[in-house]
Amino acid sequence: MPLLEINQTRYISASVRLDESTAEQVDQYAAFVHASADDVVDKALNYVFSKDRDFQDFLKTPQAKQVASTLRVRKGQSNGAAEEPAKKLVAGVESTPSVRAVKA
Repeated sequence: MPLLEINQTRYISASVRLDESTAEQVDQYAAFVHASADDVVDKALNYVFSKDRDFQDFLKTPQAKQVASTLRVRKGQSNGAAEEPAKKLVAGVESTPSVRAVKA
């Protein structure tokens, strides 16, 4: 039995618009936890999704599978692309280049 459990995660790049003060707080929080803004946004959204019981119930419905995507996903590297550098775990946040929050 292996001593380590390695979870492979597929990251995408997407463009999102944030309120200017929210974007500033994302940067400030990232500095506070020594992580990237990408990680802060990813972990914050995952936290909210996991804690919202009504949303969890919605995910179990057929309507959840029929939602049209509105996230602007950027076409990225193909499977033959170079691997990402090793991820560093800092203050409970996995550091990786992924989603970039852009001030509009």
